[in-house]
This record gives sequence, structure tokens and C-alpha cells, in this order.
Amino acid sequence: MDAVTGAWTWLTTGANWSGESGAWHRLVEHLYVSGAALVLACAIALPVALWLGHIGKGGALAVNISNAGRAVPVFAVLALFMLTPLRSAGYAPTIIALVLFAVPPLLTNAYVGMREVDRAVVEAARGMGMSGAQVFLRVELPLAYPLLMTGLRSAAVQVVATATIASMVGQGGLGRIITAGFNTYNTSQVVAGALLAALLALLVEGVLVAADRLLSPLRKAAPSSG
Repeated sequence: MDAVTGAWTWLTTGANWSGESGAWHRLVEHLYVSGAALVLACAIALPVALWLGHIGKGGALAVNISNAGRAVPVFAVLALFMLTPLRSAGYAPTIIALVLFAVPPLLTNAYVGMREVDRAVVEAARGMGMSGAQVFLRVELPLAYPLLMTGLRSAAVQVVATATIASMVGQGGLGRIITAGFNTYNTSQVVAGALLAALLALLVEGVLVAADRLLSPLRKAAPSSG
């Protein structure tokens, strides 16, 4: 209980939020690293998964290869990158490691979502004269949307939570608050940093759930009651 009280005191102290070592600056760094990694992972995984799901070929191999990356700890990948010239490239090693971590859930869910679309619906769309692109955009993608968004939420929360490892190689983010607390034996600061990281992950999850409900093509297509 003392640690929780101390964490609350740390979080409500204005001096801990200002300056380059303050919580606001660390939060911006954390969002930058997480956002960059998630955007890159989406740019890599989603086009591949959606295309393979559309044509129905090669997807199982791609999913198995991407899932093999889950067996490798993110910190181990980051440590290896720090032994290469990338160590002097700023946040690049952390972002690349997080991209490798985020690709599997994105690729797997998008591919499975595409393949689980009812083939009868697809064939009916083609029978109506729709082109391959029209079938993809108007039939397959809307029906695969729920699983695609599940993968995006999973990847986003995992990336935000795991981005704290940047501090282990001297980079920024909310993890620096935690490591600084460990270095000074300040348990309250450690707990405060952990709470900030956890709250940020929950906030990201909540924002994506809300966006999912607002943007869902199935929701838009549903007839209004009354």
C-alpha cells in the first residue's frame, strides 16, 4: 500500500511531469516509438495477408513463418540489433524489434479473416458480375473486418506494453521512468512508471474498440431500427 500511495504522490507532483526527463516527454517518446512500429507493421503485414487471403494461396506458409517470430523474445532481438551499426540509429533498433513483434497477430488475423469469408457469398458476388477488386473491397474486406480489427487491437496493445524495453538500451519512453526508479531505489517511481504504461495500453485498447464500433462496415450496413 505504501508503494501505491508513493506512486500517487509521484504522479501528482508537477515537477515529475516537466523537462526532458518528465513524464510528458517520456509519454511522447513512447507514443512515437509505438506508433511508428505499429504503422510499419501494418504496412508490411496487412497487404500481404489480405492479398494471400484473397487469392487463397501461400497464406499458411506466411502465417507459420510470421508466428515463428513469436518464439524469439523481443529483448533478444533488440540486444542483437545493438551489436550492429543500427545501435547508432536512434530508435530504429527498438522500432524494428517491435515491428517483428507486431507482424504475427496482424498477419494471422487478417489472413484468417479473409479465408473465413463465406465462399458462397464470394461466388454470388462474382456471379453478379463483380470484378476481383470489387469482390475484395465490397465483400471480402467488410466481412473480414472484425478479425482484422481484433489483430490490430492485439498488436497495438502488445506494442505499447512492450515499448518499455527501449529503456533497456538507453532510449526513451515510459520505461525510462521505471529504470530510473530502479537505479535510485525509488519504488514509488517504479510503480508510477508501470501504472502509466498500463494505463496507456488500456487507453489505446479503448480508443481502438470505439473506433471499431464507429467504423465497422457491418454496423453501417445494418438496417436502422424503428
